Amino acid sequence: MRTEMVEEQIIKRGITHSATIDALKTVPRHLFVPSDLQIYAYHDRPLPIGHNQTISQPYIVAYMTEMLNLKSSDKVLEIGTGSGYQAAVLSKIVKEVYTIEIVPQLGKQAETTFKKNNYTNIGCRIGDGYHGWEEHHPFDAIIITAAPLQVPEKLLNQLKEGGQLIAPIEKNGQQYLTLYTKTKNKIKTKQLIAVRFVPFTRHKD
Repeated sequence: MRTEMVEEQIIKRGITHSATIDALKTVPRHLFVPSDLQIYAYHDRPLPIGHNQTISQPYIVAYMTEMLNLKSSDKVLEIGTGSGYQAAVLSKIVKEVYTIEIVPQLGKQAETTFKKNNYTNIGCRIGDGYHGWEEHHPFDAIIITAAPLQVPEKLLNQLKEGGQLIAPIEKNGQQYLTLYTKTKNKIKTKQLIAVRFVPFTRHKD
């Protein structure tokens, strides 16, 4: 089912980055969805994971990953661990993944799944992703899996020069995946496809 998902929903829809394709073939998505929904794990659809959060559809996971053009030596920060599927996919491509989840129950559950299935290059933290993960910056890439109105300046500051950040940004009531590239003098932005993600949530100060 996983191979069929990749061939029918990922490759046929234009994903060509070989490391991304290999990662989606390898990571068992059914381990990252609630047990009663595992029969839908390899359908191209988001699924609820509790606490008003979702696991993204496989195509969107593949698309966001491909757009970052990752290398095996990279260090990546993810904001919004959810059930951990996106982080697991990234972990098969890059050297180190750091992921932050604001909902404690989800963060702990994801960490348990990582440990149980030997994802040893993922660091987890429960907290407000708005602040990033200062101790481990700079990052080659940052991926945000919830929709802010704009990217927090702190996250852009934690990107390496030449690094990229991808996030769903809300604009006039519609969300668009947006790619940010950090150069020496400015941040370049490129609007990509329309999407629908849960809102970016923060701790109340």
